[in-house]
Amino acid sequence: MRVDLFDFDLPETSIALRPAEPRDAARMLVVRPDAGFEDSLVRALADLLHPGDILVLNDTKVIPSRLRGIRTREETSAKVEIMLHKRESADCWRAFARPAKKLLVGDRIGFGEAGESSACELTSLDAEVLEKGEGGEVVLRFGFSGPVLDEAIARFGELPLPPYIAGKRTTDDQDSADYQTIYARDEGAVAAPTAGLHFTDALFQQLDARGIARHFVTLHVGAGTFLPVKADDTADHRMHAEWGSVSAQTASAINAARARGGRVVAVGTTSLRLLESAAEPDGTIVAFSGDTAIFMTPGYRFRAVDVLMTNFHLPRSTLFMLVSAFAGMDKMRAAYDHAIAAGYRFYSYGDASLLFRDDAA
Repeated sequence: MRVDLFDFDLPETSIALRPAEPRDAARMLVVRPDAGFEDSLVRALADLLHPGDILVLNDTKVIPSRLRGIRTREETSAKVEIMLHKRESADCWRAFARPAKKLLVGDRIGFGEAGESSACELTSLDAEVLEKGEGGEVVLRFGFSGPVLDEAIARFGELPLPPYIAGKRTTDDQDSADYQTIYARDEGAVAAPTAGLHFTDALFQQLDARGIARHFVTLHVGAGTFLPVKADDTADHRMHAEWGSVSAQTASAINAARARGGRVVAVGTTSLRLLESAAEPDGTIVAFSGDTAIFMTPGYRFRAVDVLMTNFHLPRSTLFMLVSAFAGMDKMRAAYDHAIAAGYRFYSYGDASLLFRDDAA
């Protein structure tokens, strides 16, 4: 499909720079097949679902994955910024480098203070460029591995706020809490599963009282989620792989809920993409652990998810393509027009939408 079909104009004033307070006070646009749009609130979620439905949430935890360092080559040096996006091994990460033209295979990059480090006193972190690919992507091998590398990244890294926020204001201590779900557990994401940012303990209590169960999966969101689609046709776009897992226990709970007539409600496109990756042709969820690069555009037949809670996405993005596939292309263009006119706030810190699958789409 032509990528320009997924373009739309968004005023700068529609981009949220801070989340709603409290989190579940955010607005939520309800989109159903063959119905008009309903303006609601996230805190009304329990009333919009049925007893027996099951929420599936992504429990990944964002790490401080933006690193600023110095590239050294013989007698020359240059500043570079590294955005980690996928761990390859105990000591290797895939990353996006900026400016990538300053890096060659074999270059070394130093982060932190000059000098020697040990596991007891981390003052610096070094990496070697092992590979260089397209679009600024590199593979880095670090001087530490395993938990020691994790500690070094936590020490020298910065929270990776999306560029549409970081380009407008300075990242601060409040973001450390705001850009993390309250149930984040498994470290490894370099971007937040933003639909989950709306949940509070009070909202979970309401869902419990309504008889709506919740289970967790893990998908470590990569920095590729920030990248625009540069191809003119969706067939020419390459998705970056992300690692995820669905436990046998969670798969069994989802299948049992569906067998009882409950609907599967994915909280965020990350949960949806992982569930679709773990689904059999008949919609049965199986245990899954590995990489997924699933790419959904209109015409895709959804097998695992009935309802999707998600934020509002960027023009020409793979995520706007996904929601267009899920709820219908014309419907989502009209929904976004409605959201912009009604003053909904967009992107990571913005408001939510609750989409009911349109099988006719």
